[in-house]
Amino acid sequence: MEVTLLKTTEMKPLDTLLKECEELAFDLNFKGAKNWKSKDKTRIIVGYLPIYVPREIIHAANGIPVGIMGAGDRKQIIKGDAYYQSYICHLPRGIIEMALDKNLHDFDGFMFPAICDCVRNLSGMFKLSKKGKFQRYFDYPQNFDPLIGGLFYTQEMEKVMEDMFAINKVKVTDESLNKAIKLYNKNRKLIEKIYDIRQEFPWRLSAVETYYILRAGITIPVEEHNEILEQVVDHISKERGEAMDNIRVVVTGSFCEQPPIGLIKSIEMAGCYIVEDDFMLGSRWIQGDIQGNFESPLAALANAYINQSTFSSAYYDVGNPKEKRLVKLAKKRNADGIIFSAASFCDPALLDQPLMQKECDAAGIPHINFQFHENTGQFKVIKEQAGTFSDSIKLWV
Repeated sequence: MEVTLLKTTEMKPLDTLLKECEELAFDLNFKGAKNWKSKDKTRIIVGYLPIYVPREIIHAANGIPVGIMGAGDRKQIIKGDAYYQSYICHLPRGIIEMALDKNLHDFDGFMFPAICDCVRNLSGMFKLSKKGKFQRYFDYPQNFDPLIGGLFYTQEMEKVMEDMFAINKVKVTDESLNKAIKLYNKNRKLIEKIYDIRQEFPWRLSAVETYYILRAGITIPVEEHNEILEQVVDHISKERGEAMDNIRVVVTGSFCEQPPIGLIKSIEMAGCYIVEDDFMLGSRWIQGDIQGNFESPLAALANAYINQSTFSSAYYDVGNPKEKRLVKLAKKRNADGIIFSAASFCDPALLDQPLMQKECDAAGIPHINFQFHENTGQFKVIKEQAGTFSDSIKLWV
């Protein structure tokens, strides 16, 4: 299937936008990004794994940051199983399969955020397999003192900037970085606007449709995604769809390996409006605008990570308990309950789950949990479990 970058200079029907976003979101050959790169010899593609990287520095180096979220249920895994043992999550198997099958051909470099052992080991496999011109294991500060953790994070970003400069000789300037910061500030603001509208009117845009829009955004230039988001906000600011007697839920635990679309649909069909989730958490990681620092935009990015990060089981966050932040988020979204949906063998999510469930119990928030892997094909049990959860809340809570 031929996939090209969206042309969004004119207003499009929402259904057309959604169809094009779905195609971009699940194009495992990333034709849109590769087509963008082909227009200028100094352009580069930098792939990154979940959850979060500072995409601004890639944009400022005349690059396009492309999120690699796994193969899902759209690619048969054969070689990938030979690289990993059976008792880990499915995500790295799909990604190494994509790399060996040349889906990631023309990518100039890769960033592997320090979220778990599986991703760390995957960075070594890419290095040994000589995929891309650089393979950067991107670490995060454990100390949240700006003079310690902030400095460390700045140095980590500088390493990536050096990696990119070695390829295209484009120097990241304060001007280009400030411009990128403004673009991604706008991107996050528009995404949050969509979630705010969906909180009040969740029937206007389903969770699956929202997922298509956000996942498409990590495969195309941010300028283009901002245009798409503006059109989506305009469409859903008007009445669309029909309200149903569904409960509102927060889905958490799916921050890395992505749930199959069938799973998200099953939750919705079972009578649950998903008003908050962590499916595409990297696009929403920084909370609020990064305050522009025209003299030191790199320091502004580091400060934003230290002080404005959201929460996730995959990140160390001392002094700001993530279980309390989850309860606060559920209350903010007026959620009736929380669904813990973690990938099988996802140690960060599953190890945190008991602590988070205990906090939910203390706050009187109903919750259920189940596990998945990205190529799960049967959802009958999950739909029944979510449906029972929805009915019990409507009847007795």
